[in-house]
Amino acid sequence: MRTDVLGKILIDTSVWIEFFRKKAPYFEIVQNLIEEDSVCCLGLIYAELLQGAKSEKELGTLKEFMHVFDFIPESVVLWEKAGLISHTLRRKGKEISLSDCLIASSAVSSGATLFTLDKHFQTIKKQIDLHLYSL
Repeated sequence: MRTDVLGKILIDTSVWIEFFRKKAPYFEIVQNLIEEDSVCCLGLIYAELLQGAKSEKELGTLKEFMHVFDFIPESVVLWEKAGLISHTLRRKGKEISLSDCLIASSAVSSGATLFTLDKHFQTIKKQIDLHLYSL
């Protein structure tokens, strides 16, 4: 499992779902990012994709992720940052899942840009220096 992710694109589960459905423009964009070796992954996103696999074939494809993409290393510090982001947002009346706070803190800590379709990352972006991939 590779771990050199600085400057890569962290693709969120929401985008991977559209990619596997071959939905434009996400299929083409992700395909290009893969060809450019610009994609990184996070264990949580990988687990979410495995959990939602629709077939053994899709599961087999997903299992290749560990050998193809750089993974952001997990640490207690990332979990702490995720918890603090969640705490800050809750105090402001914003309910964002801890998993999404972990995804955001991981992207920031590793220098990756997050490619997501989930709008609540805009809320997180107001709290931290999160870079979002724009079409």
